[in-house]
Amino acid sequence: MDLKTLKAPAGSRKKCKRIGRGGAHGGTAGKGHKGQKARSGGGAKPGFEGGQMPMARRLPKRGFRNPFRREIITINLGQLNVFPERSVVDADALMARGLIKKRGDGVKLLGKGEIQYPLSVKLDALSKGARTKIEAAGGSVVEVV
Repeated sequence: MDLKTLKAPAGSRKKCKRIGRGGAHGGTAGKGHKGQKARSGGGAKPGFEGGQMPMARRLPKRGFRNPFRREIITINLGQLNVFPERSVVDADALMARGLIKKRGDGVKLLGKGEIQYPLSVKLDALSKGARTKIEAAGGSVVEVV
């Protein structure tokens, strides 16, 4: 058996019905009689509800989407236990360990969890709790702006 000898089973491959191309679909070409969907280029656009007020216009609009928003990636202090003692923790190191997938507009360290040994942390932002816990363990903190 070769790849070139393989064939689809009989009846599994069917040609599509080519509407309006002559042949067995004469007269209305399988489109029924008249109406919007029988016309060439006919059919309603997506979201059209037959003249009824569309859902997108019926529902109230709320809120504001800030075009200048910054996407800050957050990580918790307890997740830094994968790093060995006295290592430098920055965005590149976090990505290499798989703790974050992307940098976004900055990485912020939050204070949830505990760290028992000193680390040198160089991130865009830190919470007060994270800063005090790192310094209490003998580590150092540098905010990269």
